[in-house]
Amino acid sequence: MSGTKPTEQHLERIASPDPDVLPDKHAAVDEELRRYVVAAGSVEVDEATSKRLRRLIDKRVLIVMEDAHLVGQDYSWLHTVIYFGILFAEYPTNLLVQKLPIGKYLAANIFLWGLTLTMNVFGFNFAILCALRVLLGIFEAVSQPTFLLLSSMWYKREEQAHIVAYWYGMNGVQGIVGGLFAYGMSHVHSSVLKSWQLLFVLLGSVTCLWSVFVFWWMPDSPMRATCYSETDRILIIERVRANQTGIQNRKFKKEHVQEAIRDPQIWLYILIQIIIQIPTGGLGSFSTILIKNFGFSELDTELLSMVNGAVQCVVLLSAAWLSRHYNQTILFQFAFLIPNIAGTAVLMAVPISNSTKVGLLIAYWCTLSFWGTTVLLMSLLSRNVAGQTKKSVSTASLFLAWAVGNMIGPQVFQSKDAPRYFTCFSVHMGCYACIVILLGVLRWHLIRENNKRDLLQEEDWRASEANLDNAFDDLTDRENLSFRYKY
Repeated sequence: MSGTKPTEQHLERIASPDPDVLPDKHAAVDEELRRYVVAAGSVEVDEATSKRLRRLIDKRVLIVMEDAHLVGQDYSWLHTVIYFGILFAEYPTNLLVQKLPIGKYLAANIFLWGLTLTMNVFGFNFAILCALRVLLGIFEAVSQPTFLLLSSMWYKREEQAHIVAYWYGMNGVQGIVGGLFAYGMSHVHSSVLKSWQLLFVLLGSVTCLWSVFVFWWMPDSPMRATCYSETDRILIIERVRANQTGIQNRKFKKEHVQEAIRDPQIWLYILIQIIIQIPTGGLGSFSTILIKNFGFSELDTELLSMVNGAVQCVVLLSAAWLSRHYNQTILFQFAFLIPNIAGTAVLMAVPISNSTKVGLLIAYWCTLSFWGTTVLLMSLLSRNVAGQTKKSVSTASLFLAWAVGNMIGPQVFQSKDAPRYFTCFSVHMGCYACIVILLGVLRWHLIRENNKRDLLQEEDWRASEANLDNAFDDLTDRENLSFRYKY
Protein backbone atom coordinates (compact mmCIF):
# COMPACT_ATOMS: atom_id res chain seq x y z
CA MET A 1 0.00 0.00 0.00
CA SER A 2 2.89 2.29 -0.71
CA GLY A 3 1.60 5.65 -1.80
CA THR A 4 -1.90 4.47 -2.65
CA LYS A 5 -4.52 2.65 -0.69
CA PRO A 6 -5.41 -0.78 -2.12
CA THR A 7 -8.93 -1.12 -3.44
CA GLU A 8 -11.47 -3.36 -1.73
CA GLN A 9 -11.61 -5.55 -4.83
CA HIS A 10 -7.82 -6.00 -4.87
CA LEU A 11 -7.72 -7.18 -1.27
CA GLU A 12 -10.72 -9.44 -1.74
CA ARG A 13 -8.92 -11.05 -4.67
CA ILE A 14 -5.77 -11.52 -2.58
CA ALA A 15 -7.76 -13.00 0.30
CA SER A 16 -9.47 -15.59 -1.86
CA PRO A 17 -8.87 -19.21 -0.82
CA ASP A 18 -7.09 -19.86 -4.11
CA PRO A 19 -4.31 -22.36 -3.29
CA ASP A 20 -1.97 -20.44 -5.61
CA VAL A 21 -1.99 -17.50 -3.19
CA LEU A 22 -0.16 -19.51 -0.51
CA PRO A 23 2.03 -22.23 -1.99
CA ASP A 24 2.53 -25.65 -0.40
CA LYS A 25 5.63 -24.50 1.48
CA HIS A 26 3.23 -22.61 3.78
CA ALA A 27 1.14 -25.70 4.54
CA ALA A 28 1.78 -25.20 8.27
CA VAL A 29 -0.29 -21.99 8.29
CA ASP A 30 -3.47 -22.36 10.35
CA GLU A 31 -6.43 -23.23 8.07
CA GLU A 32 -8.57 -20.31 9.28
CA LEU A 33 -5.66 -17.86 9.07
CA ARG A 34 -4.67 -19.14 5.61
CA ARG A 35 -7.69 -17.49 3.99
CA TYR A 36 -6.55 -14.04 5.09
CA VAL A 37 -2.78 -14.32 4.68
CA VAL A 38 -1.40 -12.78 1.53
CA ALA A 39 2.01 -13.28 -0.01
CA ALA A 40 4.71 -11.46 1.94
CA GLY A 41 5.28 -7.99 0.52
CA SER A 42 2.14 -7.91 -1.67
CA VAL A 43 0.36 -5.58 0.76
CA GLU A 44 2.07 -2.86 2.76
CA VAL A 45 0.28 -1.29 5.73
CA ASP A 46 1.29 2.36 5.88
CA GLU A 47 1.61 4.26 9.16
CA ALA A 48 -1.74 6.07 8.86
CA THR A 49 -3.61 2.81 8.19
CA SER A 50 -1.75 1.08 11.02
CA LYS A 51 -2.84 3.79 13.46
CA ARG A 52 -6.45 3.55 12.24
CA LEU A 53 -6.40 -0.22 12.73
CA ARG A 54 -4.82 0.22 16.18
CA ARG A 55 -7.73 2.45 17.23
CA LEU A 56 -10.22 -0.14 15.97
CA ILE A 57 -8.43 -2.91 17.87
CA ASP A 58 -8.23 -0.86 21.09
CA LYS A 59 -12.00 -0.26 21.04
CA ARG A 60 -12.78 -3.93 20.54
CA VAL A 61 -9.98 -5.78 22.39
CA LEU A 62 -8.13 -3.56 24.89
CA ILE A 63 -11.33 -2.45 26.66
CA VAL A 64 -12.04 -6.09 27.57
CA MET A 65 -8.53 -6.77 28.86
CA GLU A 66 -8.61 -3.66 31.06
CA ASP A 67 -12.05 -4.01 32.62
CA ALA A 68 -12.09 -7.79 32.96
CA HIS A 69 -9.09 -7.49 35.26
CA LEU A 70 -10.67 -4.82 37.44
CA VAL A 71 -11.73 -7.16 40.25
CA GLY A 72 -9.17 -9.87 39.58
CA GLN A 73 -7.66 -10.45 43.05
CA ASP A 74 -8.67 -7.63 45.35
CA TYR A 75 -10.85 -9.73 47.66
CA SER A 76 -8.92 -12.99 47.69
CA TRP A 77 -8.65 -13.15 51.47
CA LEU A 78 -7.22 -16.61 51.60
CA HIS A 79 -4.25 -15.59 49.54
CA THR A 80 -2.23 -18.76 49.16
CA VAL A 81 -5.14 -21.13 48.48
CA ILE A 82 -6.03 -19.30 45.27
CA TYR A 83 -2.60 -20.08 43.86
CA PHE A 84 -3.18 -23.81 44.38
CA GLY A 85 -6.14 -23.44 42.03
CA ILE A 86 -4.00 -21.54 39.53
CA LEU A 87 -1.25 -24.18 39.73
CA PHE A 88 -3.81 -26.91 39.08
CA ALA A 89 -5.49 -25.18 36.13
CA GLU A 90 -2.69 -23.27 34.36
CA TYR A 91 -1.49 -25.89 31.86
CA PRO A 92 -4.96 -27.31 31.00
CA THR A 93 -6.45 -23.86 30.52
CA ASN A 94 -3.58 -22.79 28.23
CA LEU A 95 -4.13 -25.87 26.06
CA LEU A 96 -7.85 -25.05 25.90
CA VAL A 97 -7.05 -21.45 24.92
CA GLN A 98 -5.17 -22.84 21.91
CA LYS A 99 -8.10 -25.11 20.93
CA LEU A 100 -11.21 -23.03 21.75
CA PRO A 101 -12.52 -19.64 20.59
CA ILE A 102 -10.54 -17.39 22.91
CA GLY A 103 -13.18 -14.68 23.42
CA LYS A 104 -15.92 -17.16 24.30
CA TYR A 105 -13.66 -19.18 26.60
CA LEU A 106 -12.53 -16.03 28.39
CA ALA A 107 -16.16 -14.90 28.83
CA ALA A 108 -17.15 -18.30 30.27
CA ASN A 109 -14.35 -18.15 32.84
CA ILE A 110 -15.23 -14.56 33.79
CA PHE A 111 -18.84 -15.65 34.37
CA LEU A 112 -17.83 -18.65 36.49
CA TRP A 113 -15.39 -16.48 38.45
CA GLY A 114 -18.14 -13.95 39.17
CA LEU A 115 -20.60 -16.69 40.14
CA THR A 116 -18.04 -18.24 42.51
CA LEU A 117 -17.31 -14.84 44.03
CA THR A 118 -21.02 -14.33 44.69
CA MET A 119 -21.18 -17.73 46.41
CA ASN A 120 -18.71 -16.44 49.01
CA VAL A 121 -21.74 -15.12 50.90
CA PHE A 122 -22.10 -18.74 52.10
CA GLY A 123 -18.49 -18.89 53.32
CA PHE A 124 -19.23 -19.28 57.00
CA ASN A 125 -16.36 -21.65 57.75
CA PHE A 126 -12.78 -22.19 56.64
CA ALA A 127 -13.48 -25.35 54.59
CA ILE A 128 -16.12 -23.65 52.43
CA LEU A 129 -13.93 -20.58 51.96
CA CYS A 130 -10.96 -22.75 50.93
CA ALA A 131 -13.04 -24.62 48.35
CA LEU A 132 -14.41 -21.39 46.90
CA ARG A 133 -10.96 -19.81 46.78
CA VAL A 134 -9.54 -22.81 44.90
CA LEU A 135 -12.36 -22.44 42.35
CA LEU A 136 -11.56 -18.73 42.04
CA GLY A 137 -7.96 -19.68 41.27
CA ILE A 138 -9.03 -22.21 38.63
CA PHE A 139 -11.21 -19.69 36.80
CA GLU A 140 -8.68 -16.88 37.26
CA ALA A 141 -5.89 -18.96 35.71
CA VAL A 142 -7.11 -18.05 32.22
CA SER A 143 -6.94 -14.27 32.59
CA GLN A 144 -3.31 -13.17 32.40
CA PRO A 145 -2.11 -15.86 29.92
CA THR A 146 -5.07 -15.05 27.67
CA PHE A 147 -4.37 -11.34 27.82
CA LEU A 148 -0.72 -12.02 26.98
CA LEU A 149 -1.79 -14.10 23.97
CA LEU A 150 -4.26 -11.41 22.86
CA SER A 151 -1.51 -8.81 23.13
CA SER A 152 0.73 -10.77 20.75
CA MET A 153 -2.17 -11.67 18.43
CA TRP A 154 -3.48 -8.15 17.81
CA TYR A 155 -0.56 -5.78 18.43
CA LYS A 156 2.84 -5.07 16.90
CA ARG A 157 5.90 -6.05 18.92
CA GLU A 158 6.81 -2.44 19.67
CA GLU A 159 3.27 -1.84 21.03
CA GLN A 160 3.08 -4.89 23.27
CA ALA A 161 4.95 -3.50 26.29
CA HIS A 162 2.39 -0.69 26.44
CA ILE A 163 -0.56 -3.05 26.01
CA VAL A 164 0.68 -5.46 28.69
CA ALA A 165 1.20 -2.47 31.01
CA TYR A 166 -2.35 -1.24 30.37
CA TRP A 167 -4.10 -4.45 31.32
CA TYR A 168 -1.65 -5.36 34.09
CA GLY A 169 -2.06 -1.83 35.42
CA MET A 170 -5.70 -2.65 36.17
CA ASN A 171 -4.30 -4.32 39.31
CA GLY A 172 -3.50 -0.80 40.47
CA VAL A 173 -6.89 0.56 39.44
CA GLN A 174 -8.70 -2.23 41.26
CA GLY A 175 -6.64 -1.43 44.34
CA ILE A 176 -8.07 2.09 44.27
CA VAL A 177 -11.65 1.28 43.25
CA GLY A 178 -11.81 -1.92 45.30
CA GLY A 179 -10.58 -0.07 48.37
CA LEU A 180 -13.29 2.56 47.93
CA PHE A 181 -15.94 -0.15 47.54
CA ALA A 182 -14.72 -1.95 50.65
CA TYR A 183 -14.64 1.27 52.65
CA GLY A 184 -18.12 2.23 51.46
CA MET A 185 -19.65 -1.19 52.14
CA SER A 186 -18.24 -1.19 55.67
CA HIS A 187 -20.69 1.62 56.43
CA VAL A 188 -23.72 -0.27 55.08
CA HIS A 189 -25.79 -1.99 57.77
CA SER A 190 -28.33 -4.62 56.77
CA SER A 191 -30.35 -7.11 58.78
CA VAL A 192 -30.17 -9.66 55.95
CA LEU A 193 -26.56 -9.57 54.75
CA LYS A 194 -23.40 -8.32 56.39
CA SER A 195 -21.27 -5.69 54.67
CA TRP A 196 -18.68 -8.21 53.43
CA GLN A 197 -21.46 -10.38 51.97
CA LEU A 198 -22.95 -7.39 50.16
CA LEU A 199 -19.53 -6.66 48.73
CA PHE A 200 -19.22 -10.18 47.31
CA VAL A 201 -22.74 -10.03 45.84
CA LEU A 202 -22.06 -6.66 44.23
CA LEU A 203 -18.70 -7.55 42.70
CA GLY A 204 -19.78 -11.05 41.67
CA SER A 205 -22.96 -9.79 39.98
CA VAL A 206 -21.12 -7.03 38.11
CA THR A 207 -18.54 -9.59 36.95
CA CYS A 208 -21.25 -11.94 35.64
CA LEU A 209 -22.88 -9.09 33.73
CA TRP A 210 -19.49 -8.08 32.34
CA SER A 211 -18.93 -11.63 31.06
CA VAL A 212 -22.07 -11.33 28.91
CA PHE A 213 -20.67 -8.18 27.34
CA VAL A 214 -17.29 -9.88 26.74
CA PHE A 215 -19.04 -12.85 25.07
CA TRP A 216 -20.83 -10.48 22.68
CA TRP A 217 -18.09 -7.88 22.12
CA MET A 218 -14.76 -9.74 22.14
CA PRO A 219 -13.59 -11.19 18.79
CA ASP A 220 -11.99 -14.63 18.96
CA SER A 221 -9.31 -13.71 16.42
CA PRO A 222 -8.68 -11.20 13.63
CA MET A 223 -10.01 -13.79 11.18
CA ARG A 224 -13.34 -14.09 13.04
CA ALA A 225 -13.71 -10.39 13.81
CA THR A 226 -16.90 -9.79 11.82
CA CYS A 227 -17.07 -6.35 13.45
CA TYR A 228 -14.44 -5.32 10.88
CA SER A 229 -14.68 -5.31 7.11
CA GLU A 230 -12.97 -8.05 5.10
CA THR A 231 -10.41 -5.48 3.98
CA ASP A 232 -9.55 -4.43 7.53
CA ARG A 233 -9.19 -8.04 8.65
CA ILE A 234 -6.55 -8.60 5.98
CA LEU A 235 -4.77 -5.39 6.93
CA ILE A 236 -4.90 -6.20 10.67
CA ILE A 237 -3.20 -9.52 9.96
CA GLU A 238 -0.60 -7.94 7.67
CA ARG A 239 0.02 -5.28 10.31
CA VAL A 240 1.48 -7.91 12.68
CA ARG A 241 3.35 -9.97 10.07
CA ALA A 242 6.66 -8.39 11.11
CA ASN A 243 6.15 -9.76 14.66
CA GLN A 244 7.23 -13.17 13.27
CA THR A 245 5.31 -14.78 16.17
CA GLY A 246 2.20 -15.86 14.23
CA ILE A 247 -1.44 -15.34 15.19
CA GLN A 248 -3.16 -18.68 15.59
CA ASN A 249 -2.61 -22.38 15.12
CA ARG A 250 -4.89 -24.94 16.75
CA LYS A 251 -2.62 -27.93 16.14
CA PHE A 252 -0.71 -29.11 19.22
CA LYS A 253 2.92 -29.74 18.32
CA LYS A 254 4.99 -32.00 20.53
CA GLU A 255 8.24 -30.67 19.06
CA HIS A 256 7.31 -27.16 20.27
CA VAL A 257 6.99 -28.49 23.82
CA GLN A 258 10.37 -30.18 23.57
CA GLU A 259 11.94 -26.97 22.28
CA ALA A 260 10.42 -24.94 25.13
CA ILE A 261 11.94 -27.38 27.63
CA ARG A 262 15.37 -27.03 26.01
CA ASP A 263 15.27 -23.25 25.50
CA PRO A 264 17.48 -21.38 28.02
CA GLN A 265 15.48 -18.15 27.70
CA ILE A 266 12.30 -19.89 28.92
CA TRP A 267 14.07 -21.18 32.03
CA LEU A 268 15.48 -17.72 32.68
CA TYR A 269 11.98 -16.22 32.44
CA ILE A 270 10.71 -18.84 34.91
CA LEU A 271 13.51 -18.29 37.43
CA ILE A 272 13.22 -14.51 37.26
CA GLN A 273 9.45 -14.71 37.65
CA ILE A 274 9.60 -16.90 40.76
CA ILE A 275 12.24 -14.76 42.43
CA ILE A 276 10.61 -11.42 41.63
CA GLN A 277 7.19 -12.60 42.83
CA ILE A 278 8.54 -13.46 46.29
CA PRO A 279 8.80 -9.75 47.22
CA THR A 280 5.67 -9.00 45.17
CA GLY A 281 3.51 -11.60 46.90
CA GLY A 282 4.69 -10.62 50.36
CA LEU A 283 4.49 -6.84 49.97
CA GLY A 284 1.09 -7.14 48.29
CA SER A 285 -0.36 -9.29 51.07
CA PHE A 286 1.16 -7.34 53.95
CA SER A 287 0.86 -3.78 52.61
CA THR A 288 -1.82 -2.67 55.09
CA ILE A 289 0.00 -4.31 58.01
CA LEU A 290 3.26 -2.58 57.09
CA ILE A 291 1.61 0.83 56.73
CA LYS A 292 -0.24 0.41 60.02
CA ASN A 293 3.01 -0.64 61.72
CA PHE A 294 4.59 2.64 60.61
CA GLY A 295 2.22 4.36 63.05
CA PHE A 296 -0.81 5.31 60.94
CA SER A 297 -4.39 4.88 62.14
CA GLU A 298 -6.69 2.24 60.65
CA LEU A 299 -8.60 4.85 58.63
CA ASP A 300 -5.38 6.43 57.37
CA THR A 301 -4.06 2.97 56.50
CA GLU A 302 -7.12 2.18 54.36
CA LEU A 303 -6.85 5.47 52.50
CA LEU A 304 -3.07 5.26 52.06
CA SER A 305 -3.37 1.70 50.75
CA MET A 306 -5.31 3.11 47.80
CA VAL A 307 -2.25 5.18 46.93
CA ASN A 308 -0.45 1.87 46.35
CA GLY A 309 -2.66 1.34 43.31
CA ALA A 310 -1.88 4.80 41.94
CA VAL A 311 1.87 4.24 42.40
CA GLN A 312 1.57 0.91 40.62
CA CYS A 313 -0.21 2.49 37.63
CA VAL A 314 2.46 5.21 37.34
CA VAL A 315 5.27 2.64 37.51
CA LEU A 316 3.72 0.34 34.90
CA LEU A 317 2.95 3.08 32.39
CA SER A 318 6.40 4.62 32.90
CA ALA A 319 8.09 1.26 32.31
CA ALA A 320 6.13 0.67 29.11
CA TRP A 321 6.79 4.19 27.75
CA LEU A 322 10.51 4.08 28.49
CA SER A 323 10.88 0.60 26.98
CA ARG A 324 9.17 1.61 23.75
CA HIS A 325 10.70 5.08 23.46
CA TYR A 326 14.29 3.89 23.91
CA ASN A 327 13.80 0.39 22.44
CA GLN A 328 15.36 -1.17 25.54
CA THR A 329 13.66 -3.57 27.94
CA ILE A 330 16.15 -5.34 30.19
CA LEU A 331 18.15 -2.16 30.88
CA PHE A 332 14.98 -0.55 32.24
CA GLN A 333 14.26 -3.67 34.29
CA PHE A 334 17.61 -2.99 35.95
CA ALA A 335 16.63 0.66 36.43
CA PHE A 336 13.33 -0.19 38.13
CA LEU A 337 15.17 -2.40 40.62
CA ILE A 338 17.14 0.58 41.98
CA PRO A 339 14.20 2.16 43.90
CA ASN A 340 13.37 -1.33 45.22
CA ILE A 341 16.81 -1.76 46.69
CA ALA A 342 16.95 1.79 48.07
CA GLY A 343 13.48 1.56 49.63
CA THR A 344 14.19 -1.83 51.18
CA ALA A 345 17.48 -0.54 52.63
CA VAL A 346 15.61 2.33 54.31
CA LEU A 347 12.98 -0.03 55.75
CA MET A 348 15.77 -2.18 57.20
CA ALA A 349 17.89 0.67 58.57
CA VAL A 350 15.45 3.32 59.86
CA PRO A 351 13.67 2.64 63.16
CA ILE A 352 9.92 3.16 63.41
CA SER A 353 8.86 6.34 65.20
CA ASN A 354 6.36 9.14 64.79
CA SER A 355 9.03 11.30 63.13
CA THR A 356 10.04 8.63 60.61
CA LYS A 357 6.67 7.19 59.59
CA VAL A 358 6.25 9.43 56.52
CA GLY A 359 9.76 8.60 55.31
CA LEU A 360 9.14 4.89 55.85
CA LEU A 361 5.88 5.15 53.90
CA ILE A 362 7.72 6.76 50.97
CA ALA A 363 10.39 4.03 51.20
CA TYR A 364 7.63 1.41 51.03
CA TRP A 365 6.17 3.05 47.93
CA CYS A 366 9.66 2.93 46.38
CA THR A 367 9.60 -0.86 46.74
CA LEU A 368 6.55 -0.96 44.47
CA SER A 369 8.79 -0.18 41.50
CA PHE A 370 9.21 -3.97 41.13
CA TRP A 371 5.99 -3.83 39.07
CA GLY A 372 8.02 -2.21 36.27
CA THR A 373 10.43 -5.14 36.18
CA THR A 374 7.53 -7.63 36.30
CA VAL A 375 5.50 -6.17 33.45
CA LEU A 376 8.54 -5.83 31.20
CA LEU A 377 9.35 -9.50 31.83
CA MET A 378 5.87 -10.44 30.59
CA SER A 379 6.28 -8.28 27.52
CA LEU A 380 9.61 -10.00 26.77
CA LEU A 381 7.94 -13.40 26.66
CA SER A 382 5.09 -12.01 24.56
CA ARG A 383 7.55 -10.65 21.98
CA ASN A 384 10.32 -13.27 22.08
CA VAL A 385 8.51 -16.61 21.90
CA ALA A 386 7.04 -17.80 18.60
CA GLY A 387 5.12 -20.94 17.63
CA GLN A 388 1.62 -21.35 19.05
CA THR A 389 2.22 -24.48 21.12
CA LYS A 390 5.57 -23.22 22.38
CA LYS A 391 4.00 -19.89 23.32
CA SER A 392 1.14 -21.64 25.18
CA VAL A 393 3.51 -23.90 27.13
CA SER A 394 5.90 -21.03 27.89
CA THR A 395 3.09 -18.72 29.01
CA ALA A 396 1.65 -21.43 31.26
CA SER A 397 5.10 -22.01 32.75
CA LEU A 398 5.57 -18.28 33.37
CA PHE A 399 2.30 -18.02 35.27
CA LEU A 400 2.94 -21.22 37.20
CA ALA A 401 6.16 -19.53 38.31
CA TRP A 402 4.11 -16.41 39.10
CA ALA A 403 1.81 -18.49 41.31
CA VAL A 404 4.71 -20.24 43.07
CA GLY A 405 6.41 -16.93 43.85
CA ASN A 406 3.17 -15.45 45.17
CA MET A 407 2.66 -18.51 47.38
CA ILE A 408 6.16 -18.21 48.86
CA GLY A 409 6.04 -14.42 49.31
CA PRO A 410 3.61 -14.18 52.26
CA GLN A 411 5.41 -17.01 54.08
CA VAL A 412 8.60 -14.90 54.23
CA PHE A 413 6.78 -12.47 56.54
CA GLN A 414 7.00 -14.14 59.97
CA SER A 415 4.95 -12.77 62.87
CA LYS A 416 7.96 -13.16 65.18
CA ASP A 417 9.80 -10.55 63.04
CA ALA A 418 7.06 -7.90 63.36
CA PRO A 419 6.98 -4.94 63.17
CA ARG A 420 10.33 -4.45 61.36
CA TYR A 421 10.37 -7.76 59.42
CA PHE A 422 14.16 -7.51 59.14
CA THR A 423 14.60 -11.14 58.04
CA CYS A 424 11.95 -10.73 55.35
CA PHE A 425 13.57 -7.63 53.87
CA SER A 426 16.95 -9.39 53.93
CA VAL A 427 15.41 -12.14 51.79
CA HIS A 428 14.06 -9.46 49.45
CA MET A 429 17.55 -7.99 49.08
CA GLY A 430 18.84 -11.43 48.14
CA CYS A 431 16.06 -11.75 45.56
CA TYR A 432 16.99 -8.43 43.97
CA ALA A 433 20.64 -9.51 43.72
CA CYS A 434 19.62 -12.77 42.01
CA ILE A 435 17.35 -10.90 39.59
CA VAL A 436 20.19 -8.58 38.57
CA ILE A 437 22.40 -11.58 37.77
CA LEU A 438 19.67 -13.46 35.88
CA LEU A 439 18.65 -10.40 33.85
CA GLY A 440 22.28 -9.91 32.89
CA VAL A 441 22.53 -13.52 31.73
CA LEU A 442 19.23 -13.20 29.80
CA ARG A 443 20.36 -10.05 27.99
CA TRP A 444 23.71 -11.65 27.09
CA HIS A 445 21.93 -14.76 25.77
CA LEU A 446 19.47 -12.82 23.58
CA ILE A 447 22.19 -10.58 22.14
CA ARG A 448 24.32 -13.64 21.36
CA GLU A 449 21.42 -15.35 19.56
CA ASN A 450 20.79 -12.25 17.44
CA ASN A 451 24.49 -12.00 16.56
CA LYS A 452 24.50 -15.63 15.41
CA ARG A 453 21.58 -14.93 13.08
CA ASP A 454 23.19 -11.77 11.76
CA LEU A 455 26.23 -13.85 10.78
CA LEU A 456 23.99 -16.38 9.04
CA GLN A 457 22.29 -13.52 7.20
CA GLU A 458 25.57 -12.77 5.42
CA GLU A 459 25.49 -16.30 3.96
CA ASP A 460 21.75 -16.79 3.43
CA TRP A 461 19.13 -14.05 2.94
CA ARG A 462 16.49 -16.33 4.50
CA ALA A 463 18.10 -15.53 7.85
CA SER A 464 17.50 -11.80 7.33
CA GLU A 465 15.14 -9.98 9.69
CA ALA A 466 13.57 -8.41 6.59
CA ASN A 467 12.43 -11.83 5.35
CA LEU A 468 8.78 -12.06 6.44
CA ASP A 469 7.86 -14.98 4.21
CA ASN A 470 7.50 -17.48 7.10
CA ALA A 471 5.81 -15.12 9.58
CA PHE A 472 2.55 -17.12 9.77
CA ASP A 473 3.97 -20.65 9.30
CA ASP A 474 3.81 -21.42 13.04
CA LEU A 475 7.57 -21.69 13.26
CA THR A 476 9.14 -21.25 16.68
CA ASP A 477 11.58 -18.43 17.32
CA ARG A 478 14.45 -20.92 17.08
CA GLU A 479 13.17 -22.49 13.83
CA ASN A 480 12.65 -19.14 12.10
CA LEU A 481 16.11 -17.73 11.41
CA SER A 482 14.52 -14.41 10.38
CA PHE A 483 13.34 -13.90 13.97
CA ARG A 484 15.23 -11.38 16.11
CA TYR A 485 14.91 -11.20 19.89
CA LYS A 486 13.99 -8.03 21.78
CA TYR A 487 16.05 -7.20 24.83
